[in-house]
Amino acid sequence: MNVQSNSYTFIYSSVIVIVVATLLALAATALKPAQDRNIEIEKKQNILASVRISSTRENVQSLYDKYISDSYTINNKGEIIEDVDPFTVNLREELKKAPGKRNLPVFECTRNDSLFVVIPVYGKGLWGPVWGYISLMRDRRQEGDTALYIPYREIYGAIFDHKGETPGLGAEISQPFFQLPFRDKVIFDTEGRFTPVKVVKGGADKASLHEVDAISGGTITSKGVEAMLDTCLVSYQNYLKTAKE
Repeated sequence: MNVQSNSYTFIYSSVIVIVVATLLALAATALKPAQDRNIEIEKKQNILASVRISSTRENVQSLYDKYISDSYTINNKGEIIEDVDPFTVNLREELKKAPGKRNLPVFECTRNDSLFVVIPVYGKGLWGPVWGYISLMRDRRQEGDTALYIPYREIYGAIFDHKGETPGLGAEISQPFFQLPFRDKVIFDTEGRFTPVKVVKGGADKASLHEVDAISGGTITSKGVEAMLDTCLVSYQNYLKTAKE
């Protein structure tokens, strides 16, 4: 064959493309189990972190089995949906659905005789998606307490992460200084109305149970976190207000 001909160039290029594509496909197939395992480990670590349990790749499975006592999927009425694995629910896709058709994952945690629920959240930052997990502690009603009872209203822990927010600005949502102030905030007012946490630019009211400080220079990402919590947690409000022991 004439190596200077157009047909040779075309055939040679086609063979190279086919070989490279085949190798890439084989590599992706071979690496997928490891990638899926890494995603699973990270997800379990984040769920545990939201209830203030530190873990490593080596001990995450044992800690997850020890503390995560149950998990299930609900609808926005608080009813359990059978045969839907909460661990595999893609919240990004669920948020595209009408509220009444969403599958909503719930993870229960039992620790030191206290009960918590962990809820995944997903939203938009400045440059890409933001996500995280919020844990809420079950309220222990005291004898003689006549106040309106809501089983889960107080945030116990919060974990946030991002894909491509600006380093030193919006990317700081993944840092403890931003996440820690969410602890002990509440998402229902005294009359039982859903009241999501506000991320306030210029300084939150320290006495408020519904406000935290925004990140200086990262207002859009901060507000993305606020919108994320509002959009995601509102779908759980019926469950949080009526969940039984």
